[in-house]
Amino acid sequence: MVERADDPWGAIRDAVVAVSDGFVRWVGPEVDAPARLLTSATRTLDLRGGWVTPGLVDAHTHLVFGGNRADEWERRLQGATYEEIARAGGGILSTVRATRAADRESLLASAEDRLTTLVDHGCTTVEIKSGYGLDLATELRMLSVARDAGARAGVTVSTTLLGAHALPPEYRDDRASYLDLVCREMIPEAARLGLADAVDAFCEGIAFTPAECARVLETAAAHGLAARLHADQLSDGGGAALAARLGARSADHLEHTSLAGVEAMAEANTAAVLLPGAYHFLGETQRPPVGAFRSAGVPMVVATDLNPGSSPLGSPLLALNFACVLFGLTPAEAVAGMTRAAAPVLGLEDRGRVVPGARADLACWAVRTPAELCYWMGVNPVTAVVAGGEVVRGAADG
Repeated sequence: MVERADDPWGAIRDAVVAVSDGFVRWVGPEVDAPARLLTSATRTLDLRGGWVTPGLVDAHTHLVFGGNRADEWERRLQGATYEEIARAGGGILSTVRATRAADRESLLASAEDRLTTLVDHGCTTVEIKSGYGLDLATELRMLSVARDAGARAGVTVSTTLLGAHALPPEYRDDRASYLDLVCREMIPEAARLGLADAVDAFCEGIAFTPAECARVLETAAAHGLAARLHADQLSDGGGAALAARLGARSADHLEHTSLAGVEAMAEANTAAVLLPGAYHFLGETQRPPVGAFRSAGVPMVVATDLNPGSSPLGSPLLALNFACVLFGLTPAEAVAGMTRAAAPVLGLEDRGRVVPGARADLACWAVRTPAELCYWMGVNPVTAVVAGGEVVRGAADG
């Protein structure tokens, strides 16, 4: 599958993709392939009628954490809301307690398991946030664990510091001092150590105000780190417009974003990261303004939001299905939202497409049509995953 203007899928049938030194060198119909490509190959993968897409890019996860929150899920099933649980000391703070108590080895083992599941479902690039430490040592440990998990899995991990995720209990009565910790210690140290590629913040009534988030993201920019923002998930707090004003690569969630926020994002080319797993798991009823994003030309990204509290979703394919069924994306839009639209959110312009010169991150599928990637539920049709030209999952030599 490659891009062509006359086909939303960019399909080339009976195709050959030639890879060397980690990059795509040639793509096209087999009948047009230069003979030297077919005769000089040292390894071939015959997909026997299957499809090749870019490797999936999961651009929003929180997969490094201790414990889980199944008990809180049970309480929500009995009528408690996410906000009520959070205000009672549960939610993010319960995961903070479990994550602070976990040693590095156990955090790495569990993170590697979750990342392996994403890779098994076609992901070759995964963003991983911190945000369950809320102190300097644990936040840095989470980022380091994320880097190591990616190295072990053989895929790219992009790390995001999310120190402004919640107010830790020890700072409950001193918000200003906690913001000082994030801006004067966490961000500078993560940047100095090279542990973070970006900085995120949770702009919401139960988390941080627009002014507080602006300070965090402006500090990130001063230290050479990209900006992301959790915005307008539970209410319209102007987060989308704030993300656009600050030049953030994305605003994420966006269920309550206004048309003014959409327009600001379009003008700033700030991507909309849609997280249908959280929408589904929390039982939300207000969808993000997908039609407005589409009309305004705002790039729409789809991600799992894999986390223990609001989206324990380990299947990027189910996220694609949810994006179509719950949010109204077309299958072509959804798959683009986890490939070519997702990669720029992580600053990785070298992937997300199957074109000459692109990084050879590929997912191979036993499907008859690419729409099946969004159609099946609970089915994983991956036959091989290639990251940087190396086969990291499946596929015997052809």
